[in-house]
Amino acid sequence: MLRQQFVKLIALATPMTAFAMELNTFEKITNKLGSSERMPALFVGHGNPMNALYDNPFTQTLAKWGNALRNKQKPKAIMVVSAHWLTKGTFVNNVPKPETIHDFGGFPKELFDMQYPAPGSPEFAKLTASLQPSLIHEADDWGIDHGTWTILHHLFPEADIPVYQLSIDYSKPMEYHFNLASELKSLRDKGVLIIGSGNVVHNLGMSMRAFQSGDSKPFDWAVEFDEYAKKKIEERDWFALFNYESTKAGKLSSPSMDHYAPMIYTLGLSYTNEPITQLYEEVSFGAISMRTFSVG
Repeated sequence: MLRQQFVKLIALATPMTAFAMELNTFEKITNKLGSSERMPALFVGHGNPMNALYDNPFTQTLAKWGNALRNKQKPKAIMVVSAHWLTKGTFVNNVPKPETIHDFGGFPKELFDMQYPAPGSPEFAKLTASLQPSLIHEADDWGIDHGTWTILHHLFPEADIPVYQLSIDYSKPMEYHFNLASELKSLRDKGVLIIGSGNVVHNLGMSMRAFQSGDSKPFDWAVEFDEYAKKKIEERDWFALFNYESTKAGKLSSPSMDHYAPMIYTLGLSYTNEPITQLYEEVSFGAISMRTFSVG
């Protein structure tokens, strides 16, 4: 065989060989982790970190929901898309023992002393990355931030379910996050509970002003947008939710995308005609929506 023909054959075979190796790895991981009854997906408006310490209607709702799911089918792992892990690119943390990150300031020592010692899940992290290998990259420099552990403390207080996080690429539009979530739906059939943790309405600057003035009454525009989002979720009008900044209330409600994007991930995990159930509704501190809902 002529050398030129041989080089051409090698060039053609190399990408196919790499693809076959990726497919083989994916099948091995998938077979090892097995399948299960489809898990729901959850969006939690996590709000004030102090909720980790509080016993109130919001935290009681989380505890009740988590207990019901555990009694029905304990998740094999939990993947959280938290508003507090923002990156350029999309990453999944694969550490076997994730650190409890106290990524806030000005709170009492009791909150900083809290730990959520759940194990990580390198295997499910690898499976997650393999579903979109060109977009999702493994990382070992993150743990579980307060968008994750403050809610898991109430959902699964035993901390005995492996936990890992998927980061939010802050440079991408809402369609990207929705479409990426849609590519991860199969994890739900592997026993993974996927949680988006953020807030539909999150204007911290306006909330701080309300808090300092002692007036916790919700701003009209915050209630307006929270109800607008609820209506669009019920209508499955994803396009309207992608373009939330087209309304004045939307711009005020989410001046940055970090807390809004986790909701889009949860919606992207839904199947056609799958029920979406509102679990908790409240606008607190003037401009923080605690809206929480489940898919499935």
